[in-house]
Amino acid sequence: MENGIKESQVGLGKNCAHTVLPSAMVSEKGNKNDKGVLNSLMSGALAGAVAKTAVAPLDRTKIIFQVSSNRFSAKEAYRLIYRTYLNEGFLSLWRGNSATMVRVIPYAAIQFCAHEQYKKLLGSYYGYQGAALTPIPRLLAGALAGTTAAMVTYPLDLVRARMAVTPKEMYSNIFEVFIRMSKEEGLKSLYRGFNPTILGVIPYAGISFFTYETLKKLHAEHSGRTQPYPFERLLFGACAGILGQSASYPLDVVRRRMQTAGVTGHTYSTILGTMKEVVSEEGLIRGLYKGLSMNWVKGPVAVGISFTTFDLTQILLKKLQRVSDVQR
Repeated sequence: MENGIKESQVGLGKNCAHTVLPSAMVSEKGNKNDKGVLNSLMSGALAGAVAKTAVAPLDRTKIIFQVSSNRFSAKEAYRLIYRTYLNEGFLSLWRGNSATMVRVIPYAAIQFCAHEQYKKLLGSYYGYQGAALTPIPRLLAGALAGTTAAMVTYPLDLVRARMAVTPKEMYSNIFEVFIRMSKEEGLKSLYRGFNPTILGVIPYAGISFFTYETLKKLHAEHSGRTQPYPFERLLFGACAGILGQSASYPLDVVRRRMQTAGVTGHTYSTILGTMKEVVSEEGLIRGLYKGLSMNWVKGPVAVGISFTTFDLTQILLKKLQRVSDVQR
């Protein structure tokens, strides 16, 4: 064209005449979307790393009880943590956290980024562009985000569980876990416990994101402030964590039993079979809800930190981006 701007996309004007959009406008919109995705990935990765590191000792203790037949109590959990500290040192409380980080960083990055994208997609589908989603799409966006992240990163979750329940002499690093499991138990073993994981993550992620987004929406309507204070975000995240984890906890126990079957001497192979065996040996509440009270301590803390870190990092990155754009 004579004005030096290339024609790239054609649309309909007000009078149904074809109008030509300059490629600069299309490119700018694409760059904004790319930056938004990158910001979500970075914020999610940081959120997952900070949250999981903060509760790693409690998480490791919970897994040990989940995969054993020992009765759980707060007193026994404290004794286990203290014995681990005395026998293996303070840093042993974070054993398996390196594997956790390898899983959590991509998991959280994908989950938060996918959630933002699913919100846009569902908002466009249901006609809520730029506005808060209604309850059903809000629940669906969270469930889809959690499912997407779990499907991509599942083998890393299994490796982390193996490292958490075995002595440090058994596996020296995450690569050794992958290699030995593949050789000794077959490649299929890397997806042992996958079905209960997906079934559990749907209510967990769905309810967690739904609760957090709903509380933020209600807060904005009643307070008149578009952005909650950090401590309010922590509180909203804590509520989301309690509800989400309580709803999916029995499947979390089944998942851990199936993931660690190769090192605990059991032969758990199906969801229902695992549930039946756990209930018959340990009872319904003591078996399928073992460690839930600890989850009510660690879960709200982790989820609260995760959501808060994500939101605040997103806000910071957007401010830095605006400053950068102004300086140009």
